[in-house]
Amino acid sequence: MKLKFCGAAGTTTGSQHLLEVNGQRILLDCGLYQGRRGDAHEINCCFPHFDPKSIDQVVLSHAHIDHSGNLPNLTSKGFNGNIYATFATRDLCAVMLADSARIQQSDAEWMNKRNKKEGKPLIEPLYSPIDAELCLRQFVNVGYGRKMMIAKGVEMTFIDAGHILGSAQIILDIEDEEDGKKKRLLFSGDVGRGDNDLLRDPEGCEDVDYVIMESTYGGREHELGAGADEAVAEILGKALKKGGKVIIPAFAVERTQQLLYVLHQLFKSGAIPETPVYVDSPLAVNATEIFRLHKECFNDEVYEVLFDRNNPFGFEGLTLIRSVAKSKDLNKDERQSIVISASGMCEAGRILHHLKNGIGDKRNTVLFVGYCAQQTLGWKIREGHDKVKIFGKEYAVRANIEIMDSFSGHADHSELIDYFHEIKGPKKKVWLVHGETTRSEAMCEALKEVHDGEVSVAELGTTVEF
Repeated sequence: MKLKFCGAAGTTTGSQHLLEVNGQRILLDCGLYQGRRGDAHEINCCFPHFDPKSIDQVVLSHAHIDHSGNLPNLTSKGFNGNIYATFATRDLCAVMLADSARIQQSDAEWMNKRNKKEGKPLIEPLYSPIDAELCLRQFVNVGYGRKMMIAKGVEMTFIDAGHILGSAQIILDIEDEEDGKKKRLLFSGDVGRGDNDLLRDPEGCEDVDYVIMESTYGGREHELGAGADEAVAEILGKALKKGGKVIIPAFAVERTQQLLYVLHQLFKSGAIPETPVYVDSPLAVNATEIFRLHKECFNDEVYEVLFDRNNPFGFEGLTLIRSVAKSKDLNKDERQSIVISASGMCEAGRILHHLKNGIGDKRNTVLFVGYCAQQTLGWKIREGHDKVKIFGKEYAVRANIEIMDSFSGHADHSELIDYFHEIKGPKKKVWLVHGETTRSEAMCEALKEVHDGEVSVAELGTTVEF
């Protein structure tokens, strides 16, 4: 049995891990690499580590684009097998992959204008909206805890990862014909923090022999515990007293819905003054509607609210914006408001317009509530750059910058260690993925102190046998 690390090794994006067993090739995740446009297109377009036609099945941990976003490209290049995912993951992919296709087209148009002026070759988008729709036809939905035979001698089970709606850890129970042994492989996907405002805690797993584990926050602790509503109220209260806007770059899926839930509770309790709230992201609006359909994913408190047909993601004073015209009107509106817009890393989407118009105003506050990969615009702002480029033009950063780690969907260092202890069994080999090199190495050293099995940091393009 072989495992090849084809993405999210030494970085946090582009999750792809290829398992070869019993003559079958099973791809765990098929995400987009996200970073500088030129580099990202080169990495994403061609699948340098495998031929898409050679893949037999894909198992998808969750719908985030760095895990699912290259599926339409995979299918358009010849993969015709099943894509296994939870019900909620499939529904989120229906809107997220279509949105990603539109971004691919927009980015290609932007780059081609520049390339044409410079005499460089024109590029094609990675995939089209039609490719995204055709890809969805290959999805096979599987509920949490339901065993599914997906290949010869390979039985798959999804268990909750507590990261986003529908997120799953992937258990593969394998009868390896090569050595005649039974083996259990666990792929963590992305691990949630627990005590989430909306979702259930990550589940533990028994009798695990091998682990592929994320390490996004290795060596780093979140400043606040999950669900730290008092700290949220304090930051927003100070920001609103300045009289400007609060601009929140947020992932359209899970982070936006969690923010709406918390804001609803803060307004109801009087912890912050009622203020107009705008969600300016068609994807976030569509995703919020999907959230209300999947009661099976929520913790007991939210489940009961949804079961009583109440809407925990809606309240008076909330405006959901789909149209471009209304988005432009919002950018022109100088009245105080809270604006939530995608993307969370500020690499694309309507958030760029809000930052362009608002980042130079000292009255405004930009509140980050999620992870930003290195070299993204969001990362540069978080890191304290005095000036940043938006749409190719340089803007001074004068707005107040705030960071709230309590909203992070990723477990921090201590929480990952706790998660690891909840994985029972010999854990003979552990491979750390989905982390910048320093983060993965910090997690590796920490796990070696508490675990006798082999722990290593995965290297991109390498193959291990077990």
